[in-house]
Amino acid sequence: MPRLLEVILALIGLIALSPLLLMIVIVVRASSPGPAFFKQIRIGRNQKPFAILKIRTMWLGTKEVGTHLIETESITRIGRLLRKLRIDEIPQLFNVIKGDMSLVGPRPCLPSQTDVIAARVIENVYSIRPGITGLSQIQGLDMARPHELAKVDGAYVRSRTLSLDLYILLKTITGRAIDRRSN
Repeated sequence: MPRLLEVILALIGLIALSPLLLMIVIVVRASSPGPAFFKQIRIGRNQKPFAILKIRTMWLGTKEVGTHLIETESITRIGRLLRKLRIDEIPQLFNVIKGDMSLVGPRPCLPSQTDVIAARVIENVYSIRPGITGLSQIQGLDMARPHELAKVDGAYVRSRTLSLDLYILLKTITGRAIDRRSN
């Protein structure tokens, strides 16, 4: 997707979602101690670390591990809902505007996820910006299966087009994931 289009869409998204974002900030602050937002270091384009911005969905002091390794008790009650609806990802639109991320691309991993990083290096995944959503996400893949994830991310890198990006965005927004077993 052209960079200018991404920035315009991110700005439109932030403006349109700002009332919802404000309400969520109030609810998160009222429901658990700590800030409503948090930054976390992730691995971006050319393996350059950057700070991703998210709405806090976990209790303060929760260990930083991949989402698939987080214990259920670590997630706040409101955090469960925000994650289910993927609302905790909205602040990443700022990362898109800043240039750290794209709307669509491979999800950025933590520096500690060395198996994911190694598998992605082989597939040349770090040649593009990571995304808020991606082909792996609509197929239901997460970082628990690093080699399978890297292969799908690599396939996206090699075949990405504007129409594929728009398709992935539509699938993400509508919440209708592709059943990866049928592919």
